[in-house]
Amino acid sequence: MSSLPLDRRGFFADRNKAFWTLQIAGWTGYFLLRTLGGLANAMGVAFILPAILVTVTGFSITLLMASAYRRIIRMKPVWVWSLTLLILVAGAILFSTIEVWAHATFYRPDWRPVGIEFMGAILLTLAVLGAWTALYYGINYYLMLDEQAERFARLEGQASRAQLEMLRYQLNPHFLFNTLNSISTLVLVGDTERANAMLSRLSSFLRYTLVGERAGLATVAQEVEALRLYLDIERIRFGERMRVAFDIAPEAELARLPSLLLQPLVENAVKYAVTPQEDGADILVSARVERDRLLVEVADTGPGLAPGGPGPTNEGTGLGLDNIRERLAQAYGADHRFELAPALGSEAVQAALAKGQSIGPGLRVTIDLPCQTAGDRPTQDQVPGAGGRPGATATRPPVPAAPAPVREPGEVA
Repeated sequence: MSSLPLDRRGFFADRNKAFWTLQIAGWTGYFLLRTLGGLANAMGVAFILPAILVTVTGFSITLLMASAYRRIIRMKPVWVWSLTLLILVAGAILFSTIEVWAHATFYRPDWRPVGIEFMGAILLTLAVLGAWTALYYGINYYLMLDEQAERFARLEGQASRAQLEMLRYQLNPHFLFNTLNSISTLVLVGDTERANAMLSRLSSFLRYTLVGERAGLATVAQEVEALRLYLDIERIRFGERMRVAFDIAPEAELARLPSLLLQPLVENAVKYAVTPQEDGADILVSARVERDRLLVEVADTGPGLAPGGPGPTNEGTGLGLDNIRERLAQAYGADHRFELAPALGSEAVQAALAKGQSIGPGLRVTIDLPCQTAGDRPTQDQVPGAGGRPGATATRPPVPAAPAPVREPGEVA
């Protein structure tokens, strides 16, 4: 049975019904044309009877041919062509024999054809059955090609989803190593209260990543909630040195984007802007909709871009940015923009300057995507939290003060 959706197959949704409809309609048309031709040539009403006989003969022979073609259509081409030609010639010979016999019986009772004389109508019957064979193979090969295209599209979609999931799950061990390293350091120095708080935040964040939508998409509001879970962990490490603000336009909250797309950007901002500076850094996450496009920006007041390339000044594995580029390419093709530029003039830099802070040129990451919206506005109880269920409310224990940052011996960027 075909795997194509019914709305795509249309008339051929039921192949058996479509075959009988075309078979009956085609041979009915053949009978009408033959009858009208006989009447137009003054062959009389008696011509109708042999026309019926010949039509029934052709109808029956093509049923046998269809049964044979159905068994050979998926063979190698050389066998398909060879067997089809053999079946076609045999059918045309049988058809011609019956037609010549009917003509002799009804119109020339004094003539009894013998031998080669039965092939008198072979050209006509060969043309009729050849046209029927061409239509049979043409329609069936079209349906097979459409099925194959649908199958390839489905496999391509599955491969793309698998690739997106693989890229998404690359983030978990990358982030997990840094956090567990920090927790280990806290335990070694005897700060069990902050270590326990960080473990609690980590469990909430990982639960969010595990129960995320299967399609790999999340709304901006859900992404912001995931960022807050992540930042709760980082705030334990950096305290007041990490200052984060969100500027999310109401119309952008329901826009959809690949889940956990923003987390590595904020993680990079923490790594490259907050960590190396004694006064820390400001981070601004903004989202807005302009002309059916979703514009998301992550800006910081760190050292900015390296002089010789597009990456941050600190050295790292580059996994985060490469991951984002690959995910965007997989999800949107060429219909997206991912841009890194100095953050001078951004709201994060302006806010830091207004406070009289000494800052670097900063980095601003801009993502421009087609605006795809979700149907329902996400609420707080739709975000997984400490309850262990997808619908549990995310509850967070109070964040203890962190007067001094935790230094990790082997943090991965």
